Amino acid sequence: MGSDRFLIKIREDRAKLGEFTTPHGIIKTPVFMNVATVGAIKGAVSFDDLEDIDTQVVLANTYHLHVRTGDALIKEMGGIRSFTSWKGPVLTDSGGFQVFSLKALRKINDEGVHFRSHIDGHRIFMGPEESIKIQSNLGSTIAMAFDECPSSKASREYVAESVGRTERWLLRCMNEMKRLNSLPDTVNNQQLLFGINQGAVYDDIRIKNAEFMADLELDGSAIGGLAVGESHEEMYHVLDVTIPHLRADRPVYLMGVGTPDNIVEAVYRGVDFFDCVYPSRNARHGQLYTHNGKLNLKNAVYAKDQRPIEEGCGCPACKRYSRAYIRHLLKANEMLGLRLCVTHNLYFYNHLMEEIRDALQNGDFGGFRRRFLDQYLSNGGVI
Repeated sequence: MGSDRFLIKIREDRAKLGEFTTPHGIIKTPVFMNVATVGAIKGAVSFDDLEDIDTQVVLANTYHLHVRTGDALIKEMGGIRSFTSWKGPVLTDSGGFQVFSLKALRKINDEGVHFRSHIDGHRIFMGPEESIKIQSNLGSTIAMAFDECPSSKASREYVAESVGRTERWLLRCMNEMKRLNSLPDTVNNQQLLFGINQGAVYDDIRIKNAEFMADLELDGSAIGGLAVGESHEEMYHVLDVTIPHLRADRPVYLMGVGTPDNIVEAVYRGVDFFDCVYPSRNARHGQLYTHNGKLNLKNAVYAKDQRPIEEGCGCPACKRYSRAYIRHLLKANEMLGLRLCVTHNLYFYNHLMEEIRDALQNGDFGGFRRRFLDQYLSNGGVI
């Protein structure tokens, strides 16, 4: 089942166990991609650490690498994998979401987006060709097409206009990638391209855009514009109506999502790739994920707690350190506290995906889903 590149080994309803072959290794799906915005995980977690906790893919941010170090310099250094020494696959986003989040600094037209850097205010223009060229300079394994991410609260008229522009941009991205992959000095001339489905919460716009993408020879399909203000129920509804219209033989990537329960529910609906800043961002505030829900280690109740963050967890933090000690480090503003917390959360997410893959392999994902959600949400997702 699936394409030559995406081997779907097992299906259980819409959930899929697969392997996605890339120029930089095979990705076992479903997979969570750890977010290394500027080529590093916030919290002083090294790439050695990521390998130790079974990370498969890291995600780097096109916009931030462009305005900080510069993609031209990274190309000189051999691309993002050589520059960072990460050996596995890397996905780079397109910069489209940053355009969405920099609303006050941007001006959008059919050519692309004019905006000001959030760092020093200098003027930047980014269109489909510019985004793809930056990602080509970075040499990532998977590049994302440049898109506009309209607000989930935007009017139907605006969303329809925006999605039309995103479709035209996608065709330009495909042409530019084909051109760049043919050049002799391209860092990764086998770079893959995922398109991005948009449409806010309008079913017909989402479906029409998904059908447009399904007619194109893309390496994968992403669903964008979710987890930006809509409810979980609205997000699940969008997945239910959209995914059946995407290519069935290509991986589906849900961008920027989410909580552990979001991930399990999205796998149930047919999603294969995930990324989210929650595990690292929340960890830096002492909010840690367990199978019984999320705990806030800064709470005083943990000051004398000699247990690990989660009993039975195999992460480096839980193998050696107590909740009391890690809480002490956080309260003392010691970097080791952040490092241990981030490592635990990323381990939890990576191994949640492994549990999901094992359940699919054993033909019991439906049972796993019920058991996990019952346990994780038993206290409202908080302990």
